[in-house]
Amino acid sequence: MRLSDCHNFRDFRRMAKQRLPGPIFNYIDGAADDETTYRRNTEAFERVDLVPNILRGVTDIDMSVTIMGQKLAMPVYCSPTALQRLFHHEGERAVAAAAAKFGTMFGVSSLGTVSLEEARAISSGPQVYQFYFHKDRGLNREMMSRAKQAGIEAMMLTVDSITGGNRERDKRTGFSIPFRLNAKGIAQFAMRPMWALDYFTHESFKLPQLDSHVDMGKGTMSISKYFTEMLDPTLSWADVEEMVADWGGQFCLKGVMSADDARKAADIGCTAIVLSNHGGRQLDGSRTGFEQLAEIVDAVGDRVDVIMDGGVQRGTHVLKALSLGAKAVGLGRYYLFPLAAAGQKGVERALGNMRTELERDMRLMGVSNVSQLSRDNLRFR
Repeated sequence: MRLSDCHNFRDFRRMAKQRLPGPIFNYIDGAADDETTYRRNTEAFERVDLVPNILRGVTDIDMSVTIMGQKLAMPVYCSPTALQRLFHHEGERAVAAAAAKFGTMFGVSSLGTVSLEEARAISSGPQVYQFYFHKDRGLNREMMSRAKQAGIEAMMLTVDSITGGNRERDKRTGFSIPFRLNAKGIAQFAMRPMWALDYFTHESFKLPQLDSHVDMGKGTMSISKYFTEMLDPTLSWADVEEMVADWGGQFCLKGVMSADDARKAADIGCTAIVLSNHGGRQLDGSRTGFEQLAEIVDAVGDRVDVIMDGGVQRGTHVLKALSLGAKAVGLGRYYLFPLAAAGQKGVERALGNMRTELERDMRLMGVSNVSQLSRDNLRFR
């Protein structure tokens, strides 16, 4: 399959599946428990219909938005995700360069495989640093200080992962970092020699944000142990309030799902929230970000930037979220499969597809600016 044959999310997923060893593909593609929430993330968009307007004289299209004090040329961004150089040797470097080309935001994760300083050097455009709350308060302060020194303007604290989700696909393949594969998993790697060649002929795999805390080389701690042993399950609103004050700038909570929590986030000084169930990878049976969007926009939309992610595969999905009041939409697997399939060229093609869809769909909706979208454009089945 060629990159030029990839016209939508399913095409990129198919190409990534052809290239990746089974355990790594399933790490990206899998979710928690029965993966019910993962499926519903996309299905939720299909229960809402768009109502277009005609004869609006649409000429120039402006799809730019401003979130967390940063202007994006399009209302989608590449959400921070872990372990990207495991999927393709270019990893975050590819995503940073592609996002810069399209004038949109990307993020580096605490579990990123390229340092946030290097990613900042690749792209001077909109950027966010995503981190987890550790038992070691000194490490938390160190991460925020490092991000500030690197020129990061917006912090994103993920709050739905105080422990790892039950990802049964990974258990079946034996997937872990460092690799401890079972016989079936090893066989899957043997069937994808080109991935192995790329992986072993480029620089060694590492986690630069945590290199003094998680030693990948000696295998002292797996990713699952990182979530269960290093992250602090006692994380509280008081802890977050202190971090917001220490940061003193744009601060986003990722993983907010209830209106009450959204109000608390606004009360303690957060400037943005991301409605997210972590791509269905944490609490199976959770509501979707799209399903919670209207309720939370009504509660705090005039106080914080309300963003959502989860299940977005089409430009029409983005327009539905913006019509309900989201300021922007985060993409995860939407760019990870293209990254795995073809590196930077894959991410660029995926973002290009999205931009083309958004422009076409806005014209068909009769709007020239995303600010013209509203709930009048929607009907719920």
